[in-house]
Amino acid sequence: MYDQAQILRGMMERRTETAVVETAALPRHARTIAITSGKGGVGKSNIALNLAIALKKIGHNVCLLDANLGLGNIDLLCGLNGYWNLSHVVSGARTVSEILLEGPCGIHVVPGASGLFDSADCSAIAQREILAQLEELERDHEYLIIDTGTGIHRTVRQFVSAAETVLIVTTPEPTAIADAYATLKALSSGSELLQPHILVNLADSPEQAREIIARVQQTARTFLHLTVSSAGHIPRDPAVPAAVARRKPFVADGSRCAAGMAVEQLARRIVNLSQPQSDRSSYFSQFARFLDQKAA
Repeated sequence: MYDQAQILRGMMERRTETAVVETAALPRHARTIAITSGKGGVGKSNIALNLAIALKKIGHNVCLLDANLGLGNIDLLCGLNGYWNLSHVVSGARTVSEILLEGPCGIHVVPGASGLFDSADCSAIAQREILAQLEELERDHEYLIIDTGTGIHRTVRQFVSAAETVLIVTTPEPTAIADAYATLKALSSGSELLQPHILVNLADSPEQAREIIARVQQTARTFLHLTVSSAGHIPRDPAVPAAVARRKPFVADGSRCAAGMAVEQLARRIVNLSQPQSDRSSYFSQFARFLDQKAA
């Protein structure tokens, strides 16, 4: 077990000439999409993974950050067997580039670590070192997809609020819809959501999905004074659990299933809506600000 001094020594020995994350805007950074949900079991991580692959298949360089800290399962969903994760970057045992995994169709995956930014061992210096390395990674990709944890925990809100586009996943279950609204409420009270979108997964019909989205939009407009866009829906499809069992993403297997075609349509929609913002700093610079606010 590393003590804090060992952690810091290890980091400094491995430190490159990359500067500590600054808050000034960078000349280029990835378009960032945070995918979150109010409760578990709605298929959030599966959508994040398959969306990353769909974007890659239409010619974009994509990095997927598994920020579902403590419950990350992206590696399992796509058949990867990585051992190293961000906790090893904290300890100085590895750099971010050394833990990076190549996933299906050539996407890059950053494995997360339980309680990374809440750990007593993760000092402010360690946080800045990790963010500096992640920022370098961000500049090497066109899209950064963040698979967050569920619920309204502070760390989840930080990961979400730093993104340009926010995708909140729900299902037709009443509890999932209520939790999606609670997530919108928590996020809107803490910071400005630039582009919040609702996506209905496991929809039984397009009509059902449209009705759910309209209800969430109306409630958010009335009580939160917040405009929420529709990201459409992913139909209930037996090919999805079959793909999970095979540990092969359904967008990557070439089957052209209904869910896969819906995710590909979502990818094209995201490309059209997520224009780069030259006046906005990088995702990890934004995230660093939230860490500074927490420490203040």
